Amino acid sequence: MTVASPSPASAAPPAVRQLSPAATARLLGDWRAGGPAYLALADALRAAVLSGNLPPLTRIPSERELATALAVSRTTTSGAYARLRELGFLASRVGSGTVTTLPRGAGPVHGSVPVVAAGDAPADPAGDEPDGTPVDLAQATPSATSALHDAYLAALEVLPGYLATGGYAHLGLEVLRAAIADRYTARGVPTTPEQILVTTGAQQAISVLTTAFVGRGETAVVESPTYFHALEPARRLGGRVIGVPVGDVETLASAVRRARPRLVYLVPDFHNPTGATMSAEARAAVRDLADRTGTTIVGDETLTDLALDPGARVPEPFAGDGTSPHVVTIGSASKSFWGGVRVGWVRADPQVVRRLARVRESADIATPVLEQLAVVELLRRADAILPGRVAELRARRDLLVDLVRDALPGWRVPVPGGGLCLWADLGRPLAQALAAAAVRHGVLVTPGPAFTPDRSSRDRVRLTFTREPDQLASAVPRLARAWAQVAPGA
Repeated sequence: MTVASPSPASAAPPAVRQLSPAATARLLGDWRAGGPAYLALADALRAAVLSGNLPPLTRIPSERELATALAVSRTTTSGAYARLRELGFLASRVGSGTVTTLPRGAGPVHGSVPVVAAGDAPADPAGDEPDGTPVDLAQATPSATSALHDAYLAALEVLPGYLATGGYAHLGLEVLRAAIADRYTARGVPTTPEQILVTTGAQQAISVLTTAFVGRGETAVVESPTYFHALEPARRLGGRVIGVPVGDVETLASAVRRARPRLVYLVPDFHNPTGATMSAEARAAVRDLADRTGTTIVGDETLTDLALDPGARVPEPFAGDGTSPHVVTIGSASKSFWGGVRVGWVRADPQVVRRLARVRESADIATPVLEQLAVVELLRRADAILPGRVAELRARRDLLVDLVRDALPGWRVPVPGGGLCLWADLGRPLAQALAAAAVRHGVLVTPGPAFTPDRSSRDRVRLTFTREPDQLASAVPRLARAWAQVAPGA
């Protein structure tokens, strides 16, 4: 095993942001697990870095400040910081404080989780090595469909027809906008290419929508829990984020009347992370709310194709008949085909599309042409591709459910009708402590508070089933050992 080399203390890079002692304490939550307190604290901080909740180059409180905020001894924080420096997750310099870092050998960021590369898991100075190559149950993106290579070959065949242009299609290639519009129309939502904006992934669509509608001091409403990357744009812009229970339209309507939000973000199909799907009646009520109040309500349909139960049909379109100027939907090739394609889209009123395109230009001018052409081919072949894709994911879902229920009988693990993850109920508010301990045992999971505006859901963890079956089988015993450490006798 290659040991990750920590950065020298004298070479600590400048901090990009600073976290207060109180904010650090809120972020860590109930971090205490079995064993020495300094090891548990170090594991919690390491898990926060690996999950993306504590980004690299964040200046964290001094040992004394954090000890006060956590009501622990200075010895505990000193020991935790020393361990993290040795592992390469902290770097310090006199006069500059202590900042978070990623050790050399850490892999790229997948969604929000930087995965330690195989063979490069850092050695544990406490004497317990990680349990083999880390298994990532935090990343909710499956591997590429086998049809992807042929789709790119087909894209290369038509690419010469675009080489005489400048390559910038600000709204997206007309051929792709038409293909996306046709797919909406086939689902019962009459759509024209003028209602489509192509983006560089669904995450850019969320960011552009938030930037266009939410300013400093203004409000966005999301479900709680929700897709955690939907929480970031409004906060970054200085907006206020309010959470409402998943599927509770009455509470949503009350929040809209009370807070007058500029934007509402919902995941109606196979909700990430809970797996819930909004009923037809609830969808109609949400559309009526949008029209009555003039509130822009976004439905994220990136998981819509992934109806996993045998014979299950794709849910009805969130946009209904598609006539409301206040209802916007988001789609993506990431979950249906492959996250590496980086093509998403927005369906909205043509005036909204043009407004979003202007906002988007401050981030990038257009989505790469070859990727757009590949997605045209993937959409053309979707009806042939998706059944095999869904069958594979169904088998992995069922395997992970069975493994977790057998190894952790005290947990409640509902079976979602679709999507890419399980929302496991631990029965105890120990999600953050479990995620921290799991890192040492070689498995990455995401604790519930990461998905909520108010850091609630402390008794839940999200487990994705996108990894290979042998990896899932390897991960669950490690997770059980981490749980035994956190909740002995449970």
